[in-house]
Amino acid sequence: MSDNGASAEPQLVPLNAIFADDFVELLIPVMSNNTMAEVAEAVAHHTVGVRVRDRGLPKMVVHNNRIVPEDVTVADAGIGPLDHIRVDWVE
Repeated sequence: MSDNGASAEPQLVPLNAIFADDFVELLIPVMSNNTMAEVAEAVAHHTVGVRVRDRGLPKMVVHNNRIVPEDVTVADAGIGPLDHIRVDWVE
């Protein structure tokens, strides 16, 4: 059975991620339909309040040296399995 790209089913996308103030890289499972806001929170969940102090600021996702808008999905941003992202504070 071939897929012609018309499938709208969300796919699991494991990402290599690091929170800007952390020293531990994480493998974070997200879905292709997750927004960057959701991805940032998924990474922060494992870091902020654990190894990084919560600064109470919004968070952003950086992929390939570009800030990805918070409402863009993983799929729409062109982020693929095992790609590296960095989550940072918006100051």
